[in-house]
Amino acid sequence: MPQKTIEEIANHVGGEVIGDKSKKIGSASTLDSAGPGQITFLSNPKYAPKVKNTNAAAVMVSRQVETNAVQIVTNDPYYAFMQAVVLLHGHREHPQIGTSPQAVVSKSAKIGQNCNIHPYAVICDNAVVGDNCQIYSGVFIGPNVKIGSNCILYPNAVVYDGCQIGDRVIVQSNASVGQDGFGFATHKGEHHKIPQIGIVVLEDDVEIGSNCVVERGTLENTIIGKGSKLGDQVAIGHGTIIGPHCLLVPKVGIAGSAEVGHHCVIGGQAGIVGHIKIGNMVTVGAQAAVINDVPDGATILGAPAIEANKAKRAYALIETLPDMRKKLKALDKKIEKLKNT
Repeated sequence: MPQKTIEEIANHVGGEVIGDKSKKIGSASTLDSAGPGQITFLSNPKYAPKVKNTNAAAVMVSRQVETNAVQIVTNDPYYAFMQAVVLLHGHREHPQIGTSPQAVVSKSAKIGQNCNIHPYAVICDNAVVGDNCQIYSGVFIGPNVKIGSNCILYPNAVVYDGCQIGDRVIVQSNASVGQDGFGFATHKGEHHKIPQIGIVVLEDDVEIGSNCVVERGTLENTIIGKGSKLGDQVAIGHGTIIGPHCLLVPKVGIAGSAEVGHHCVIGGQAGIVGHIKIGNMVTVGAQAAVINDVPDGATILGAPAIEANKAKRAYALIETLPDMRKKLKALDKKIEKLKNT
């Protein structure tokens, strides 16, 4: 593994060095685990006491602190640490195999330059795959799908017919993009399937986690906005629109035709009903149940979800409810006694 001096790392991230710039760094680690020759970071003030005693050779900080490690001072230590990790470790390297003879690629499909298509991948009629894409084993790319450049589809990912994927998109293993939405017309007690004639559009720099489901729209497209990231086992209903640069933590579920603004963060196992609008820069707590529109900038918690400070006060009262009930019953008895005197 190549080593870098602290000075080289600081120059790469645009930070200022306090201490010996010439020390060599070979890898990155956490505050607790880092040792000599490793770099770590401090972004959350509550972990500041650990910096003082860290064994790391260097630490990324937002301001000078008391520590024996060499410090790299930068405005955003976490982002700078990410840059350092990429510099030291790089991203996963993909095998350069070209197109495997065991892959099934339609004669009418168009494959860009420098793509690697692994055994048992299937690329159907009139599909388009851009340059420098990695298509792993078991991937299914349906008819008329369009995929941009520098994309990665991991094993057993599925992209249904007609869907569109931008540049630098990552679809993790076993994810399904563009399956039929959950749409049925109930008539006389029977559920009749509604054709789902929309598609899924994944804009540039989107990442779809393992075992995710992004349903195609019934009439209008399902859209995942530029730079948004979906964790594992997220389910997106038909016709939903997710704005740019959102983070959906694993096991989020969003019903059909909901609209989510830009830069929203939705906590794990949160559920959002269909046909509502969530504003920009909204934070939704884990396991929240969102049943109404949410204004820009709100932070909400609970089931049903309400403004975070109100939710915290309400949930703080839950453990006292049994005592409150006893007191109220006692007061009722006293009132009844007074009435009868």
